[in-house]
Amino acid sequence: MMRKILSLVLAAIGAVFLLRELIRGRFGNTVVGFLTGLFHLDYDDALYIYEVTFRNNLDFIIAAAIIIAIIVVFRYSIRWVTEYFDEILAGCDALLDEKEELITLSPEMAALELKLNECKTILEKRERDARQAEERKNDLVVYLAHDIRTPLTSVIGYLDLMKEAPDLPPEQRAKYLSITLDKAYRLEQLINEFFDITRFNLHNITLTRENIPLSFLLMQLAEEFYPILAPGGKSIHMEVPEDLILPGDPDKLARVFNNILKNAAAYSFPDTAIEIRTRKDEKEKTIHITFTNQGPQIPAEQLSAIFEKFYRLDDARSSEKGGAGLGLAIAKEIVTAHHGTIFAESTKQGTVFSVVLPAV
Repeated sequence: MMRKILSLVLAAIGAVFLLRELIRGRFGNTVVGFLTGLFHLDYDDALYIYEVTFRNNLDFIIAAAIIIAIIVVFRYSIRWVTEYFDEILAGCDALLDEKEELITLSPEMAALELKLNECKTILEKRERDARQAEERKNDLVVYLAHDIRTPLTSVIGYLDLMKEAPDLPPEQRAKYLSITLDKAYRLEQLINEFFDITRFNLHNITLTRENIPLSFLLMQLAEEFYPILAPGGKSIHMEVPEDLILPGDPDKLARVFNNILKNAAAYSFPDTAIEIRTRKDEKEKTIHITFTNQGPQIPAEQLSAIFEKFYRLDDARSSEKGGAGLGLAIAKEIVTAHHGTIFAESTKQGTVFSVVLPAV
């Protein structure tokens, strides 16, 4: 647009100078000849009329020509600016259009066209991701609502049975109480998952930073997982230096490691060990924590999605493994808030979750 305006300004300036030279040169001879031929005037009279009309008013004529040129340039400039604004508005409208067509602008606006198409692609991806997450969330709410009925029915049934038969043998009563307690724990787990679904919003995480003895924190978590791992012959093997200090929020990082261990415990083979290793990279000033478990390989297309909210590896409606699909998504949010990274790698031998956090 600026090139067009500059070209028009230069053309107007050139026209003014050309007009000036014409009035001073052959233009005068043409006017004198026209007057002598049409009105039969003497040459001197015609020359006098020309000088009085044109030569003596040369500055006024040039000023008028300049004003006219400015008006023309301004008018065309406004028109071009308006056209560009109209094109920008059309591009913005196309950006919000749900059609997947690319935005096309004039060649002069190629940079803006590229940027608008990039924004359109990002917005479309975010919309798809949000729609998929909402669909997963709705499915999980339906599944969890259905699954809650089973343990709740069992709890009510066994309690009602013990109420109706107060003279049950102690062994049988203890068995019924044990079953009722297990179903109550399962019910609590499902209700907690409902809370996780409704309160998942960790984008504004407030961190309370401390110097965390990493070996002590991981050892505590390993002890908490013993009752979960022992029935399947599973265990936790740790290789963590006792003097390794990790700066960060202890409660939130404990939740990260807890969620990773919960996933590893659920998807590891019986009679295997979950290995936890840590190392400090002095050059990069980072601490690396890895959790390795022996279990089924995670397909590549699922591996890239396991950190998305409401994503579950197993599609079973009712599963002791299947949670709300928030554990690893929450872990990623917390690690990101610590300016760290979390990722997973999976082979036929097992899966490795890696957490990289700043050491200072």
